[in-house]
Amino acid sequence: MNFDMPDVDIDFGDRTQLTKHIKGVGARLENGNKHNTGVYFTDIPVAHDGLATLDHKHAEQLGYFKLDLLNVGVYEHVRNELHLVELMREPNWARLQEQAFFEQLIHVGKHFETAARMPEDITSVPRMAMFLAVIRPAKRHLIGLPWAEVAKTIWQSAGQDSYSFKKSHSVAYAQLVAVHMNILEEKNGG
Repeated sequence: MNFDMPDVDIDFGDRTQLTKHIKGVGARLENGNKHNTGVYFTDIPVAHDGLATLDHKHAEQLGYFKLDLLNVGVYEHVRNELHLVELMREPNWARLQEQAFFEQLIHVGKHFETAARMPEDITSVPRMAMFLAVIRPAKRHLIGLPWAEVAKTIWQSAGQDSYSFKKSHSVAYAQLVAVHMNILEEKNGG
């Protein structure tokens, strides 16, 4: 029986803050190695090495639900929930024109030249989300097109064998980039 399981990623400044309080079982990759982020918090058969006996794809087919707990260093700079809400304000998008600033940013730092090839600036979270999707292999053919053209097809499925971003992931990552921009501004005194 196949289950259509959601892909749930949870970002942490330090994931051990959760895993030291709640016991989970590490997920296993198809090659037998430990999955970097996957954890099961439900009953699943456990091997002698402490990992799930089943690889994560087979486990999903059987209905086991895996959470991906991601360490995101940007969150180490967030003091509390109120501070995070403040950091979610609209950033100074013009700073993306500065290569030294751009290259510090999570998820996009290595793609300054690609951003420069876009005919219009990244000036919003939705545009940053599209940019994050455009730099994935399945959507690279959209580089250099105006945002209105990119928007027509960027969220269409590229097929299972192609690496692309879902809109939900892209928007979440884009918001994180915006938060990171504001953290960098805050660290440098505005």
